[in-house]
Amino acid sequence: MNLRSAHKFFTEAPWRLWTRQLTAVVRTDLKKNFFTRRGTWIYMLAFAPVVIIAAHSIDSWGGRHCNLHEDTQILAFIFQIFYLRLGIFFGCLGIFTWLFRGEIVEKSLHYYFLAPMRRELLVVGKFIAGAITAIFFFGLGVLSSFTLMYVHFGPAGRAFVFDGPGLGHLAAYLGVTVLACLGYGSIFLALSLLLKNPMITAAIVLIWETFHAVLPSVLQKFSVTFYLKYLCPVSIPPDGVMALFTVASDPVSPWIAVPGLLTLSLAVLVLACIKVRRLEISYVAE
Repeated sequence: MNLRSAHKFFTEAPWRLWTRQLTAVVRTDLKKNFFTRRGTWIYMLAFAPVVIIAAHSIDSWGGRHCNLHEDTQILAFIFQIFYLRLGIFFGCLGIFTWLFRGEIVEKSLHYYFLAPMRRELLVVGKFIAGAITAIFFFGLGVLSSFTLMYVHFGPAGRAFVFDGPGLGHLAAYLGVTVLACLGYGSIFLALSLLLKNPMITAAIVLIWETFHAVLPSVLQKFSVTFYLKYLCPVSIPPDGVMALFTVASDPVSPWIAVPGLLTLSLAVLVLACIKVRRLEISYVAE
């Protein structure tokens, strides 16, 4: 390729170069996320409920000692309490904060910055790789949990899933999982660029997300979980001490919750792109 043709390529079709660079970043980070020992604890977070539900399914094969309504409520409780508030939260915390902090710890981030590539593409590529990783593992965990929860009912379980509301429930759970991974992932990616130690801020976010229901309704709208819980197919009413302090708020329509969460993720990702332009690398005391 001569200079004239090279100039024409870079000026008239830069998106081709950007696509190749973006693909290279995503492919490299996916290998790091999927094929390292560091990801073992993510597997445990994603599939811990699967083990418990599998044991329940074996013990109750044929529908013994349980019924569809109770198991549907149990599955909703596991999804909203464990997956949304703990599993996906900590999984995204580990995956997305390590995308840049891991490069700094391993002293390899400067290789990306020395490459002839826009830093914004690096942020987007790493975010896509992190999102694919989180959605794959937690989506597979939710799918396995759903399948095992109803398979032991036999014909009654198949009728609920394929002839009743079951498939709608599954689609809602998987959709909420995707939105949670994108929402939490964008926040933790931005925190890893803004702060040297994002763990303290992450702990504050966890407390906020856990106890947002006791806040005034206006403040509840600044919580990711506030929007996600209204997208879940089965509601979990507050119980125990939390029921005494829970502040009732108007439910949010899916037509508002879904675009709102996607807009939030995009805005935080733009903030991360702006921050990475001025990011200076220092491996001292990291």
